[in-house]
Amino acid sequence: MLDRTPIDLANETAEAALRADYDSLGERLARAGLDIAAIKDKAARFAVAVPSWGVGTGGTRFARFPGRGEPRGIMDKLDDCGVIHRLTGATPTVSLHIPWDKAPAADLLAKAAEWGLGFDAMNSNTFQDQPGQLLSYKHGSLSHTDPSVRAQAVEHNIECIEIGQTIGSKALTVWIGDGSNFPGQSDFSRQFDRYMDSARAIYAALPADWRLFTEHKMFEPAFYSTVVQDWGTNYLIATELGEKAFCLVDLGHHAPNTNIEMIVARLVSRGKLGGFHFNDSKYGDDDLDAGSIDPYRLFLVFNELIEAEGKPGFAPAHMLDQSHNVTDPIESLMVSATEVQRAYVQALLVDREALAAHQEANDALMATTTLKRAFRTDVEPILAMARLDKGAAIDPVAAFRASGYRDRVAAERPAAQAGGGGIV
Repeated sequence: MLDRTPIDLANETAEAALRADYDSLGERLARAGLDIAAIKDKAARFAVAVPSWGVGTGGTRFARFPGRGEPRGIMDKLDDCGVIHRLTGATPTVSLHIPWDKAPAADLLAKAAEWGLGFDAMNSNTFQDQPGQLLSYKHGSLSHTDPSVRAQAVEHNIECIEIGQTIGSKALTVWIGDGSNFPGQSDFSRQFDRYMDSARAIYAALPADWRLFTEHKMFEPAFYSTVVQDWGTNYLIATELGEKAFCLVDLGHHAPNTNIEMIVARLVSRGKLGGFHFNDSKYGDDDLDAGSIDPYRLFLVFNELIEAEGKPGFAPAHMLDQSHNVTDPIESLMVSATEVQRAYVQALLVDREALAAHQEANDALMATTTLKRAFRTDVEPILAMARLDKGAAIDPVAAFRASGYRDRVAAERPAAQAGGGGIV
């Protein structure tokens, strides 16, 4: 499905210039006592999961404009995810969403094996009703006033665990849209107590080697209140549930101007950081490409993660979670994967000894300058060389366009219908 010829030709054309840039950067880093080869090896080992739903065109509340060659189901999605990994070398796992991606385990494993892919955290869905579903989630799921609805939602999450066990997943991510749209609509305390009872039932079904990630979000689809609205509530949930429960941080799920890197540091310090959904935002939960709005914030998040490396039990999961309304989803996911990888490598360049000394001396200017020096370093030669060593593309987007993959799948996959967003 992916023609290697234009990729290999493009790599051959660009390799000489890349090696010159890599050697030049290596000399600069060596003067600062940094080994570029060691950094490149770490970059090559860094991985971020791709969400299965991310390879489809997104939309807004107002409308969705389908793209060419959209995947018809999970097998097409895995093909698209395979292309992303083949070209970037940085996305070896896929995160499935149930029931959207339900399929026989043997078929999922066989298709993933074609591309050298594995499976990351499972994602449940109780924020929308599915065809044939007995009870509705219109007024909530895990926190619903009706115990039958809560039981249905719990059973669905347990089913996600069981599916995940058949394909090698080791985690379940739970995000709910439960909340309220009007003051007085829900009793905050009773609603949260019902959620905790449901969460305990899901937690009890976790295999011994699994983790549970709970995800907070300030608003949407509930606009007055949400049950798991911020990192404090999320930390409370993870702490009460037990040692296998952790907090997942989606960069778009916070109020504007929130200091997300400090939230990361707090969760790390208490051993409850489970991982991330990487994206970017300007106004709300925009689900824009990672690093497209505030790459410095992404770097600052990774600065905290590098600081925490080596701590017992520290193993955050990395996953992209974004929506593509005007770009090719494969291209956007490739760009986001490399931007997350870029922030990681930039954070590796921080002179931590100097930073700590400036912090202890209360030298604010030199402390922030130390961070900016690492952030301003162009690490693209390291990223590109890591891709070349893996047989991936020096320039993934250019290689993807030259491969003709989108044209081929567009010819094979029926055109999707445009959709309204419910606004009348």
